[in-house]
Amino acid sequence: MPESTPPLLVLASASPRRSALLSQIGVFHRVVPAHIDETRRDHEPIDQCVRRLAEQKALQVYARLKDPAVPVLGADTAVVVDGEMLGKPRDRDDAVAMLARLSAKEHEVISAVALARYGTVSSKLNRSVVRFRALLPVECEAYWASGEPRDKAGAYAIQGLGAVFVQSLRGSYSGVMGLPLLETASLLAAAAVPVWQA
Repeated sequence: MPESTPPLLVLASASPRRSALLSQIGVFHRVVPAHIDETRRDHEPIDQCVRRLAEQKALQVYARLKDPAVPVLGADTAVVVDGEMLGKPRDRDDAVAMLARLSAKEHEVISAVALARYGTVSSKLNRSVVRFRALLPVECEAYWASGEPRDKAGAYAIQGLGAVFVQSLRGSYSGVMGLPLLETASLLAAAAVPVWQA
């Protein structure tokens, strides 16, 4: 993309995975990370929390840009097991404990994507179900040592080394990565942001 060409979209996320997914479907964009409090509110349903955070990220960056015509895309993802939302691991012990909870069972991955433009925001939610095979403690420790789980919700990356843990997936692979492309493309189309750009 030439430097003189203005971006068609701003991604309100520092996640290289989300940026790569946008590039995968041919969406020109630039990255302006959002800085918000991602704490879940008391008694807030997890799906509502994920949607609210995606919308807040998009709206915060949109307000900072001060250009009503530039669309801003925000996203948020949560890993849910036994009704509890797993965030990013605090340290090695936290990551190993998370992986042990995911071992040999299904968990849900909820991803929200939101698009802010002209002072309004629209959002969509995606739900996927992932089943892990049984994990050995030594595997969980070795996985932590790889460095991959450190900034990942649920302490794993389906698109990385963590793929060897995944027995099955029902839903959206890109949603589990953090940006459901079906829902994203729908929001972009409504805002006249083209995909498949060379």
